Amino acid sequence: MSKMKVTNARRQKRVRLSLRRSANGRPRLSVFRSSKHIYAQVIDDLKGETLASASSLEKTLREGSKTGADIDAAKAVGKLLAERAVKNGVKEVVFDRGRYLYHGRVKALADAARESGLSF
Repeated sequence: MSKMKVTNARRQKRVRLSLRRSANGRPRLSVFRSSKHIYAQVIDDLKGETLASASSLEKTLREGSKTGADIDAAKAVGKLLAERAVKNGVKEVVFDRGRYLYHGRVKALADAARESGLSF
């Protein structure tokens, strides 16, 4: 395994372990960022089901932005995800950034979700 893969795997384990300790039964807002798109979902780990999800691949978001890999797309995904989660009765979540640093698109998604009604 390359050094970068090892570093990413360690970071992801560390983040998830700290989330399990501090979750107290709250759902997890998980973020996946690829080079072309960004995806987010609210997951209830106790039941093992997804409560809400959004991505830059959705038709309404693809029409509005030039690409799915920029900060504007991340803000739109965060806002849409928060609206769907609040509609399903979820107001408090734990933010799971995975192996990504809290910077750029990941931070933009989190800020937009906070502004739209989620608290973490």
